[in-house]
Amino acid sequence: MSPSTFILIPGAWHSSKCWQCVVPLLVAHGHRVITPDLLGTGSDHTTLSQIELITWINQVVDLVHEQETPVILTGHSRGGLIISEVAQRVPEKIKLLVYLAAFLIPSGETLNDTIANVKIEDFFVHHPDGTLTVKPDKIVPVLYNTTSSEWIERIPSMLSPEPAKIFATPLQLTNDRFERVPRAYIECTQDKALLPALQRQMYNQLPC
Repeated sequence: MSPSTFILIPGAWHSSKCWQCVVPLLVAHGHRVITPDLLGTGSDHTTLSQIELITWINQVVDLVHEQETPVILTGHSRGGLIISEVAQRVPEKIKLLVYLAAFLIPSGETLNDTIANVKIEDFFVHHPDGTLTVKPDKIVPVLYNTTSSEWIERIPSMLSPEPAKIFATPLQLTNDRFERVPRAYIECTQDKALLPALQRQMYNQLPC
């Protein structure tokens, strides 16, 4: 692959720190890598009550526009919602969408719709302030089940609450824009949060 610009979008509850082991691998192959903290996460302290899915979509669209050439836009887990909507808005600026064990869902559906018939909700908690957090006793066995002890020690610095409204926002995608962009799906076969069966269901419904 010729050198490209990758933009890596983290999944729910995570800051850009989750990509720390991935970035050097891409850079070693000559690629340029951008790992933004989504607004209200990581180093950004925007109040979560102000965050909607469109907030993050617009943030990433602006970032894509800043690049001189089309990018490889990668999303993990909930990040799949964001990269799909970004592709809808700027298909000409994206070389490839990469769904890394990510939500690849059709127009009109929400993340909540997709997980309605699976046990994915067993590991997180709804709070009165409209946020979701992971149950403390589920963090390691569900999110970090194959992670080294060295990385487990860094978990507190990577996690933050997630606005619940993100999970309830339907995507608005069209064939003439979203479907123009090539996409790839990376299935994580040991994922305990986004189970492999659900990953396969999604990429069979929307082939990559």
